[in-house]
Amino acid sequence: MASRIVITGAAGLVGQNLIVRLKQAGYTALTGIDKHAANTPTLARLHPDIAVIEADLARPGAWQDAFTGGGTLVIAHAQIGGQDAGLFHANNIHATENVLAAAAAAGIDHIVHISSSVVNSAARDLYTETKKQQEALVAACPIPHVILRPTLMFGWFDRKHLGWLARFLRRMPVFPIPGNGRYRRQPLYAGDLCNIMIACIARRTSGEAHNISGREVIDYIDLIRAIRAALGARTPIVKIPFGLFRLLLRIYALFSRNPPFTTRQLEALAIPELFEVIDWPALFDVTATPLAAALRETFQTKPYADIVLEF
Repeated sequence: MASRIVITGAAGLVGQNLIVRLKQAGYTALTGIDKHAANTPTLARLHPDIAVIEADLARPGAWQDAFTGGGTLVIAHAQIGGQDAGLFHANNIHATENVLAAAAAAGIDHIVHISSSVVNSAARDLYTETKKQQEALVAACPIPHVILRPTLMFGWFDRKHLGWLARFLRRMPVFPIPGNGRYRRQPLYAGDLCNIMIACIARRTSGEAHNISGREVIDYIDLIRAIRAALGARTPIVKIPFGLFRLLLRIYALFSRNPPFTTRQLEALAIPELFEVIDWPALFDVTATPLAAALRETFQTKPYADIVLEF
């Protein structure tokens, strides 16, 4: 068992889920680092028994002392939304450069990096391009490391993807679908990814990059129906012409500095592509959670189903 584990981006979707499951697995020497002014205190409130540091990794600071003593580093920080190119560069590239330098200086001897399936995607946006650069930085790092590339994730603390869709379903009289909604997706349960990460930490897996895709392929419109069923909601689903949907997003972006869904993401949604599905249950000796069961766990398990992180 790793003596120490430091998690960057600890107050986000992956970090919050991972810390719950690391504690369940018996890990106690945990340090979580995140810069989000609202979500980091939430992490500290949920886990008063671990070290939680609020800090901007793009800037040198006292957070670098958290690496002293070595151990395993989980790189889970990332800018995932918005339209400010500077934020993507600062949080996905410059912060990673700082983290890797601090890890090398302090004797960190194992890294688990959460990359993204978008590095193999045909999409072209700020997130995709900077995640590619972030992964390249880790791949070039001399510290033994493993890279995991998950597809679209959901689970407890999901503020951005299926969690946002679920909240939209709950509060709106109708749910709009762009076009015919037949856009294939492979959603990955964050709980399953965390179990894979814990296996990598325990085995000190290194020297490899793995595409971790959801094992069930589902059309976007059917995914929305499955979320609606897990919520016990009855919100009507209405199809909207693709062009009109794009126009509505542009109008929304005029009033929001950090929109949860952008026109570029809309274009990415419509790209007809599927990602490699490897036998990760056998490879990492974990059990894959069926999609319907994972959705129920996500939206019905207390207290985590009731905790909403901020954007």
